Amino acid sequence: MNRAEAKKRIEALAAEIHEHDHRYYALDRPSISDAEYDRRFRELQALEEEYPDLRPPASPTLRVGGAMRTAFKKAPHLRPMLSLDSLMSEDGVREFDARVRKALGRDEGLFAGQVDYVAEPKFDGLSIELVYEDGVFLRGTTRGDGEVGEDVTENLRTIRAVPLRLSPEGPAGGREGTLAVRGEALMPIAEFQALNTRLIQANEEPFASARNSAAGTVRQLDPAITASRRLDFFAYEVMRADRFEPRTQREMLEALRAWGFHVEQEIRLCESIDEALAFHAALLERRDQLAYEVDGAVVKVDRTDWQGRLGVRSRSPRWAVAYKFPPRIEVTKLLDIVVQVGRTGKLTPVAVLQPVDVAGVTVSRATLHNQDELDRKDVRIGDTVRIRRAGDVIPEVVEVITERRSRGAKAFTLPSECPVCGGEVVREGAYHRCSNGLACPAQLGGRIVHFVSRGAMDITGLGDKTVKQLQEKGLVKNLADIYAITPIDLAGLEGFAEKSIENLINAIETSKKPRLHRFLFALGIEHVGETVARLLADHYGALEPLTTASEEELQEIRGIGPEVAASVRAFFSSSRNRKVLDRLLKAGIRPTHEKKAKGAQPLAGEIVVFTGSLEAMSRPEAQHKAEAAGARTAAGVSRKVTLVVAGPGAGTKLEEARKLGIPVIAEHEFLKRIGEA
Repeated sequence: MNRAEAKKRIEALAAEIHEHDHRYYALDRPSISDAEYDRRFRELQALEEEYPDLRPPASPTLRVGGAMRTAFKKAPHLRPMLSLDSLMSEDGVREFDARVRKALGRDEGLFAGQVDYVAEPKFDGLSIELVYEDGVFLRGTTRGDGEVGEDVTENLRTIRAVPLRLSPEGPAGGREGTLAVRGEALMPIAEFQALNTRLIQANEEPFASARNSAAGTVRQLDPAITASRRLDFFAYEVMRADRFEPRTQREMLEALRAWGFHVEQEIRLCESIDEALAFHAALLERRDQLAYEVDGAVVKVDRTDWQGRLGVRSRSPRWAVAYKFPPRIEVTKLLDIVVQVGRTGKLTPVAVLQPVDVAGVTVSRATLHNQDELDRKDVRIGDTVRIRRAGDVIPEVVEVITERRSRGAKAFTLPSECPVCGGEVVREGAYHRCSNGLACPAQLGGRIVHFVSRGAMDITGLGDKTVKQLQEKGLVKNLADIYAITPIDLAGLEGFAEKSIENLINAIETSKKPRLHRFLFALGIEHVGETVARLLADHYGALEPLTTASEEELQEIRGIGPEVAASVRAFFSSSRNRKVLDRLLKAGIRPTHEKKAKGAQPLAGEIVVFTGSLEAMSRPEAQHKAEAAGARTAAGVSRKVTLVVAGPGAGTKLEEARKLGIPVIAEHEFLKRIGEA
């Protein structure tokens, strides 16, 4: 076979295998045997090995897994991946329907009163964005924070339900330019059970749920492992299309199916909200017979022009909701109550249970939250209780079956002394805390693990086990002691050899120049997560002015409320915390902050509110641009607001702005004002 013949044969085999993948995974109608499929696949592999430069960019052989990766890069989504409002009652769904009708009814002449909905199963998997360029798979990312996700392209290539090239049977517009598709990566229940059996036999930790197994498989650093596990992918939304504009949700799903995606068959057009509720009820009855984990039904307005008119909130659309299934509940015996001490000193009562299977997961412990909750439910040691996995994840005690209470059942009260260090326990609102601070080993260990974590100081190699050893040997008694660790100290620890010692010492040294927001997050200040830490860093730009800021000054920052302000002030007012902070600075910690570029600030003095959906950028990106141009941004409309930027679907904020006479501009005018038109 010469080169020209090889090229022709490679293209033919690739196209044929793509077709068989589509028939098998998307249509569930295979037309050849597995042996025949394997023979064609091996022939294609052999030809591509002989002529590697002829391999098509969307060759099916790319599914077998490539080289190991060391980490996943971050990648922004083409459109924000919104989450859905979760409803737990029929009344909540009817209220959603009423809001939709009321909003559409404002447009006289465009709304005749009937709203068609599309009801779909709500998959319990990992949300994924797939990007195609001219019909060829380009990139795949996890949802992440909705704006930015992890690039897991090579792993997603191994999922045979993900088309590497879109089928010509689908609308031509979707195969031209850029197409972004959202869907769910899932592990079938049968595969999940088989995988856990293999892991247990290999003395490895099994996955807690099918969703966890899908998430863990997609995030494998070795694509060959992903390829070895049978994942599926269901597409359900076109997030962006340069040349395809579906008129309805149904038309969108049919286009996805025609392009070669696996699209759920169990989808119903509902001419009323009653039909959508009936779909949910029928799906709930069949929940345990389904091949995949489903935790509810999604109800969406069918017409896409109405979806646009209804618009979105900051994190969720107004035209769709998730009607969740009730959590699964089981009955078991409460054998004991123990107390856990967290890194902030909070004492949490935990129920020790007779192991029970709850939705496929063996549960032996469940949270009791706090003393008030424990008293309200009248939970006693020896009781028979009902257990559920809240959100099908976190086990909790729902209620006591009092008629089955034994005479010896004992009431429980949180101790007055910390069970870890013996320090005094004080009550703060609904919670009890150990007052011993960093002198309590439980708090210190948790704070250190948090301090060195990836989102904080990012000291690789300093995990739970190492921290525990350092504490036991008295080498780390506060956060600053981390920077006094020597190679000799590490040489006496289990699991440390010459190279690992060198790596950890280097990681500690590298961490001395953190970004300011990461350093603030690392300090473990109560109520200061990554978002609040960024707000503080952006506002003050340096550590020193923040340490002396008053509660009143802190509350002037948009997004900082009284509780957060009080917590920040209390932290920096503590002499113990200031001593640790001073030692950290003396050890060479130098937090840095990227200052905003100076120059013209066309929106200086403006207070801007964004409402409706934006087309050229995400809401957070728009707010960042406004602040970089000298403006302050606000969440709601008031008399202090000087400018409103309104996009499609703008609602009450736009109405309020007009009533108050506040100038309103469109997105393109906003970009023009800041010089980015």
